[in-house]
Amino acid sequence: MTKDASQKAGKFLEEFKKFAMRGNVIDMAVGVVIGGAFGKIVTSLVNDIIMPLIGLISGGLDFTSWRWVIREAHTTEAGKQVAEASLNFGNFIQTAVDFTIIAFSIFIVIKLINNFKQKEEAKPAAPAPKPADVALLEEIRDLLKEEKKQA
Repeated sequence: MTKDASQKAGKFLEEFKKFAMRGNVIDMAVGVVIGGAFGKIVTSLVNDIIMPLIGLISGGLDFTSWRWVIREAHTTEAGKQVAEASLNFGNFIQTAVDFTIIAFSIFIVIKLINNFKQKEEAKPAAPAPKPADVALLEEIRDLLKEEKKQA
């Protein structure tokens, strides 16, 4: 490797290091990982808790089994198996429920964060100290008032 190519590679790696170590890139990576885990939690909540309750209330209703069979599976005269063709809209309903719960959960979390930020912003800031020249002028004024009262 030539010296010029080595310098370019070093510069490239340095730029990549600066990019990768910026706070927002790391925050985004953490968010993606946590978001993936959160999605699994919500999917489990829907599949293992909410949908069975809906099934219990509705008398054993299971959305995931809902489908419209367009063509039944069959065997041709030549003995070849032809797979069933169906629209599995129950899975779509299940996914829509998952999405709705995830979106609602994220909405609530963001709303809580925004409320917290607004409360932090609403706190009055400590008054800034007076500049030295203003404080000096006020002292002079007060001294002059005292002299007038005594005279």
